[in-house]
Amino acid sequence: MEKVINAHCHIYPDKIASKAVKGIRDFYDLDMSLNGRTDDLIRNGSQVGVVHYLVHSVATTPKQVKSINEFISYEVKEHPDLFTGFGTLHPDSDDIEGDVNYLLDLGLKGVKLHPDFQLFALNEERAFRLGEAINNADIPVLIHCGDFRYNYSNPEQLKPFLERFPDMTVIGAHFAGWSMWEDATKELAGTPNLYVDLSSSLYALSPETALDLIHAYGSDRVLWGTDYPMWDAVSEMDYFNKIDLTQKERSQILYENASKLLKLD
Repeated sequence: MEKVINAHCHIYPDKIASKAVKGIRDFYDLDMSLNGRTDDLIRNGSQVGVVHYLVHSVATTPKQVKSINEFISYEVKEHPDLFTGFGTLHPDSDDIEGDVNYLLDLGLKGVKLHPDFQLFALNEERAFRLGEAINNADIPVLIHCGDFRYNYSNPEQLKPFLERFPDMTVIGAHFAGWSMWEDATKELAGTPNLYVDLSSSLYALSPETALDLIHAYGSDRVLWGTDYPMWDAVSEMDYFNKIDLTQKERSQILYENASKLLKLD
């Protein structure tokens, strides 16, 4: 079985996991069979050879930032060989630099942002304040991108953010444009500081279209992920296996690119 890194995983404390999963289900109106807990994530990933997970969560208010980052840090320390943690930030925090310093002190290696949940546009000043703090810390950022229903993280918002911070490593989730995958690729492919992940995308794309998008970005810029708890790892791997990739491309996407980006090897 090939080595796999799941590069997009949301996890929650057991006491709020069911509520968090329901909130995501309602937001996207998609069925979800997984429960958002750490043990379930590991069980699910083990079925397809996942050897490492990028875990994170999202603060929808400034007061949640500290406790979420402490939770992610705790889970990383409980699973040091399995987990890399990204912290959360919120654009309305009174001390974004302090929040970044604290998540670094906690051992977290990057930041996850979700503009659609956090209600800020990537091309507005609040986003640039976040970007300045992340850029100064020299850490990567994983950003939820795209949603035809909103104008927070679509290609026209993401592109100015990428241009504002050309030295920042940005992972654009969902081929950098959920629900507008091909439009995002036309606008953003070839951007030097942009990686993308496949999460929450392959269910909606033909294998031929997915292959075109991978080749547009470059297989050395693509990460495999399930958007846990959105999608089951087995079904996501089945979708992936239908894409006509070379063995080198498969290895890059499933393991090598994320391993390099997360500095695992």
